[in-house]
Amino acid sequence: MKLIPHFPARGARREARGGFPPRLKPKAPRPTSAFTMIEIALCLAIIGFALVAILLVLPSGMNTQRQTREETIIGQDASMLLEAIRNGSRGLDDLTNNVYAITNYWTNYKVDGTVNNSGVNGYTYLTASINNVTDLSQVITNGLRIIGLLSTPEFIYNGSYPPVNGSPIADTFGRAYASNHIVAYVRSFSGLVAEKPPQNNQIMQEDAFSYRVLCVNAPMAMDTNAPAFPSFVREQAANLRELRLTFLWPQLPNGNVGAFRQTFRASVGGQMTNDPPGQGFYYYQSQSFSTNAP
Repeated sequence: MKLIPHFPARGARREARGGFPPRLKPKAPRPTSAFTMIEIALCLAIIGFALVAILLVLPSGMNTQRQTREETIIGQDASMLLEAIRNGSRGLDDLTNNVYAITNYWTNYKVDGTVNNSGVNGYTYLTASINNVTDLSQVITNGLRIIGLLSTPEFIYNGSYPPVNGSPIADTFGRAYASNHIVAYVRSFSGLVAEKPPQNNQIMQEDAFSYRVLCVNAPMAMDTNAPAFPSFVREQAANLRELRLTFLWPQLPNGNVGAFRQTFRASVGGQMTNDPPGQGFYYYQSQSFSTNAP
């Protein structure tokens, strides 16, 4: 009997060696995986902490941005007001769109320094109250009167002998005088265009950034220990004054003012005039000097 050798088929040989064609090799089942409830809870906790931190920082950043914006506006407005007052500007009628009220808290002092009487003068665009009497001739309907009121000296003469009553004085020693405390209520000159004239919407005007300005126009402090040259010292004091503008902001709807304060100072050389005399409007004349100071 003749033995015939057996040769397995090619596929059988590959199968014997443990190999299959790629297209015929069976795919192993993939293991299924997912987040557990504990992992999801930890992720939510981390995200929650991050969101809380962001929400806590966001108001602080917004407040800082608002404060920076307000300080920038105050700086720009202060520069404009200082220059207008120290130059005795008389044509800035645009001020009537922003300065909506001015108040003068005054006190009269006797020669011995005791208080004689006191009162409040108020000025708006529509009316003015002078010594509790309505005086429509002094309403602030133009820039001339606004600058004249903001330039009111801290001390003016209020006696029975020369100089003329109402004249700015360099010192109060041995004199009857009046002390003035000027407060202006102002809507910002700089800032959002939507808040500026010709905007006449009352809601927009009330929501606009506003502030108060304390105006102090005081004689420059001089050396009083100069008995040999009293007239020179007095003339020097009358021709050199210190202008201080203290800004308080923001003006709140309830009539109060916020906690922010900033003061700007300037030295002004030249005399101050009461023009017209007796009307309560004063102006710097930076190019003119007095040789017969009161």
